[in-house]
Amino acid sequence: MTAAERPTALLASDTEAAQQAEAELRRSYNFVPLAEAEQIIALGGDGFLLHTLHGMLKGRRILPIFGMNLGTVGFLMNEWQVEGLRERVDAARAFKVAPLRMEAVTVDGERIVHPAINEVSLLRETRQTAWIEISVNDRVVLPQLVCDGVLVATPAGSTAYNLSAQGPILPLGSNLVALTPISPFRPRRWHGALIPDEFSILFRAIDPTKRPVSAVADQLEVREVETVAVSVDRSIELTLLFDPDHALDERITMEQFIA
Repeated sequence: MTAAERPTALLASDTEAAQQAEAELRRSYNFVPLAEAEQIIALGGDGFLLHTLHGMLKGRRILPIFGMNLGTVGFLMNEWQVEGLRERVDAARAFKVAPLRMEAVTVDGERIVHPAINEVSLLRETRQTAWIEISVNDRVVLPQLVCDGVLVATPAGSTAYNLSAQGPILPLGSNLVALTPISPFRPRRWHGALIPDEFSILFRAIDPTKRPVSAVADQLEVREVETVAVSVDRSIELTLLFDPDHALDERITMEQFIA
């Protein structure tokens, strides 16, 4: 069975453009309910794609996704067009992406575990700067980072918030994650680090009562955290499908040359 012959579900964001595109595709192709599908066509922007991926992670039924951009940036999406959809899906290149696993413990002792496809961010909650201790593989590597925040980004997410925070772009297959400070005050000369993706990273909020810190895993926020452990979850593989001339690895590489 070719990719185009597999039962396919069609999902769209609630924007007017995505809804109109959905109606146009349904007039041209046959789709099945999500529960019967073996792959997904997603219409929207990067945020909608992340929302769809997290929905699959929550349900533990993970399907390949071919996204088409009807949002703003669409870095993780293919170009929108109606014609030749089956042929495009057949010719698509598959990229495997492993998410991060965030385990946050709040000052009240609540434990929250959540995946992140792009990044896990720690952010100050008040006007007070955050004081954060950073450990890698149980070794304290930075006793005190005074900052607005700090994040860990995957290669797929390295061109998002991480890049805006002056973090490095990571090619797919680099087996690295980016550890990037957000507006660091002390130490001034520390601009982050590249960490092998089999390592674990632990953040500890110093004085979390006076200087409260929140943790954000993609779109989920946990307030007033005391510790946040981050690692790559190799037990999960997400599959993104791309047109050969718009492949994710090439996009990430070319982002390094955009001024």
